[in-house]
Parts: sequence; structure tokens; C-alpha cells
Amino acid sequence: MLSAGDIRNTDFSSELKFTTSRSGGKGGQHVNKVSTKVELHFDYLHSNILDEEQKYLVGLKLQSFINKDGILSVMAQEDRSQLMNKRKAIDKFYTLLQRAFTKKKKRIATKPGKAYHKKRLTSKRLHSEKKKMRSKWSGE
Repeated sequence: MLSAGDIRNTDFSSELKFTTSRSGGKGGQHVNKVSTKVELHFDYLHSNILDEEQKYLVGLKLQSFINKDGILSVMAQEDRSQLMNKRKAIDKFYTLLQRAFTKKKKRIATKPGKAYHKKRLTSKRLHSEKKKMRSKWSGE
């Protein structure tokens, strides 16, 4: 079983498929001529690298990146170079897998310390004194 730390050392290249298309946005005529947008597709359900538990975690935690056919898709179109966008898509893919396999740390409940209580009571006292100063003075 792969851990979150081992993900970057695992070679998924045999199971990744790439498609390219024309990018949107700025770039003038260059955008209309060159296919620099890269989409990475990974069929996680039929992967030989991931075990059943990992497939379940990917399906659960990365739902927004998975289409109805069960294909995990990552897109990159920031750069004007197809090669750079391909590298960015692969980096995003590994980051997503790492996020999916990282277990959340359980929060340990703690109680407020003495300094917090002292600060809170001081602030309450000052606020109270401020309110007293505002009240009308009923003198002699």
C-alpha cells in the first residue's frame, strides 16, 4: 500500500493518458494556432498500482475531479508551452493523490490555560470600569 509520502516516487506514467487542445485566454493568434492546453486522464478504478482502499479514498476525496465514467481529470493551461502544462498537470495529479491519501490528525481537546483566564478577566474588568465611567453621576 502506498503512503502519502511514497506517492511522488511511484511511476504512474503507464496509466496516464493526455489530451491536448487550444487554450483560451490571452495570447492573440498564438492561442488560435497551438494546442497548449493539456488534460491528464487517470482511470483510477482500473489502476494496477492502487489497491482497493486507495481507490475508495480517491473516489471519496477527489469527487470533484472525477467524471461520470470514473476518470480522474486534471487540466493545465497556464503556460504557453505544452510541455510546461504537461508537467504542471502531472504535479497537480500527484498533489491531489497525496491529499487523498493523507490522514487527518485527530484533534486533541485542551483546556484554556491560566494566562488566558487572567487576560479574559482583566479585559472584563476594564470593560466594566469603562461602562461605570459612562454612567450618570448622582452626586450630593
